[in-house]
Amino acid sequence: MKWKKVVMWASVLMLAGGTVIFADEAVQSVRVYINGSESGEDGVVIDGKAYLPLREVADSLGAQVTWNNAGKKATIIKPNVHLVLFKDNAIFGKVSKGNKYTFSVFAQVDNLKTSISAIKISIVDPRGKEKTIQSQTQEITKDNFWYRTEDVQYSFDYAGKYAVRFSLKVNPDDEWTTVSELLISSES
Repeated sequence: MKWKKVVMWASVLMLAGGTVIFADEAVQSVRVYINGSESGEDGVVIDGKAYLPLREVADSLGAQVTWNNAGKKATIIKPNVHLVLFKDNAIFGKVSKGNKYTFSVFAQVDNLKTSISAIKISIVDPRGKEKTIQSQTQEITKDNFWYRTEDVQYSFDYAGKYAVRFSLKVNPDDEWTTVSELLISSES
């Protein structure tokens, strides 16, 4: 009787071990690089198809992801947004460290496939401190529009790259998603 139990348990353990090894070979981890930088999360390859972490990839590419749990549906929204900076009526993008400039931001938005509840334009200094230049919390239903901020005075106190960002919210309760970014170089 003991001999039958030993054979049965040995068979179960071999089968379980073989299943784990097979599963490990069927699902392979894959490193993800986005614009030349390694992502913080890995993807997986299952049956020859790569599956990537959707939210991280979308965030890296400047796209909004919405999730409908009832319909098990993910939607990626990536409008075309072009940013231009104006000082008076001249385009600019290079500044000197320690100087204060008065400028406005012009955004051209097209290919917007959904309505949005709010937009925000902000500037982030080289240390990561963000300042909102202007925001609007009115529903926008057009698929294309232009938006220009009022003049803003900003002091470029540090050398390095300053990021001017255009962010949006699809729903009022969503987090801000940056969908476009323009860099300003501040030099000594």
